[in-house]
Amino acid sequence: ASVVSGSGSSSGAMHDVGWKQRLPPTTSAAATSSATSTVIKSSSSTAAASGSSPTVVATLGPFGTARRIIQREGPLALYKGLTAVYTGIVPKMAIRFVSFEYYRDVLGGWYSSFNSGGGPAVVAATTAGGSAGGGGAATTTATAHPPQVTFLAGLLSGLTEAILVVTPAEVCKIRMQSQYHSLMDPTQKTHMKYKNVVQTAALVVKEEGLGALYKGVVPTMLRQGCNQAVNFTAYNWSKKKVLAWKKERAAAEGRTTGDVTLDHWQSLLLGGVSGGMGPLVNNPLDVVKTRMQKQVIREGAEPKYKSLMQSCVVIAKEEGTLALWKGITPRLMRIMPGQAITFMTYEAVSKQMEKYAIFDWQNNECNKK
Repeated sequence: ASVVSGSGSSSGAMHDVGWKQRLPPTTSAAATSSATSTVIKSSSSTAAASGSSPTVVATLGPFGTARRIIQREGPLALYKGLTAVYTGIVPKMAIRFVSFEYYRDVLGGWYSSFNSGGGPAVVAATTAGGSAGGGGAATTTATAHPPQVTFLAGLLSGLTEAILVVTPAEVCKIRMQSQYHSLMDPTQKTHMKYKNVVQTAALVVKEEGLGALYKGVVPTMLRQGCNQAVNFTAYNWSKKKVLAWKKERAAAEGRTTGDVTLDHWQSLLLGGVSGGMGPLVNNPLDVVKTRMQKQVIREGAEPKYKSLMQSCVVIAKEEGTLALWKGITPRLMRIMPGQAITFMTYEAVSKQMEKYAIFDWQNNECNKK
């Protein structure tokens, strides 16, 4: 936050220094520290003499924060920790969808066995969709499995990705991001402790042990499990409704209904809306997870945040209950477009794979068995 002099004159006020107008590297740290200390002491004494309380600066919001970061550190500062993001996002998405399809098939089989006549109906629907081509399997699969099966499959896929990828990747990302701040001297950036995701992971394991990469694994599992359960359930339910509406419309117009699929813009919209539901519910888990992953545990020192419930109580007591929903706006701005693009891409790729029968050899092998 900027420090404002109590004199009230325009010449006595300090302003933020842009990232292109920082002090040159030749300026000594001692001189800078002395000057800053003098201004702060002068401001503090003026405030004390006038009897006013220290100024509390309100948060800037996502757009104001982004503008300030660009002014102070440059546009590329918005992409700090990007290596950890894309190092984790590719395997995370692969594990998410593969595990979801696997769990849904297994759970769907179990569900069918407990319902008379359910098994052949599900298998027939899936087979018919696969033979139709043009993404038919992806369309009928959404309607064949009941919502409870989709919910449990999404829950298990979220737990799987949290253990295998998300937790270690986010520990490294948070460590890399937390070592920067807007007021640091540019010359200090050449002596950063954490440089990239691989080096960060190795250093964390060396200094704190392998378990340090799994700090906050419980809230991360709960967050990812809840996210994917709600996400896949909402997407498949809304997809079923849209497809039913399109089939009715096609039948009314005298067109065939066997090859009805979602348009790209429809899967984009449904993916974005369904992706925003989970964060609204589980944002407290994300706040606790970030606090637990950011803290450095030193030998002989008791950590401030120990468990999920204890962390929630501490945060609510010290900062208020609404603090558990800090960062919900930028989180929705990040997750909803990402989920929209992900589901649109998944649907498009699935259609092409079905169209060119890329995995027909796998179906043939299963039929032989």
